[in-house]
Amino acid sequence: MECERLNRLVRSWYMQVQDEAMAPARMVEFMEKHISECEICLSDPDVRYEVKKITTIVLPESKIIKPAKKAKVKKEESARAEPVKVENQETDQDVKSPEENEGKSE
Repeated sequence: MECERLNRLVRSWYMQVQDEAMAPARMVEFMEKHISECEICLSDPDVRYEVKKITTIVLPESKIIKPAKKAKVKKEESARAEPVKVENQETDQDVKSPEENEGKSE
């Protein structure tokens, strides 16, 4: 990485992640934001590769978002979200007032 500022920030953020003062996903978000706004990072051809390597170190495997897997998960979630039909529900018509119940028990 050519950007000294990013190097300093990554070290600082990583220490915060180690101290559990910052979430690893937040660190990755901050790195991505920096490289999208910094002129030095925008001109550095290797910075994306470096950030990807850091991301694999910082984030657990289960938290790394993969585009193909993300689409598959959304499809499965929508399939599970089908409405469930509940039978034997009482309606207002089925529920009788106390007066109606008293008349039948006598």
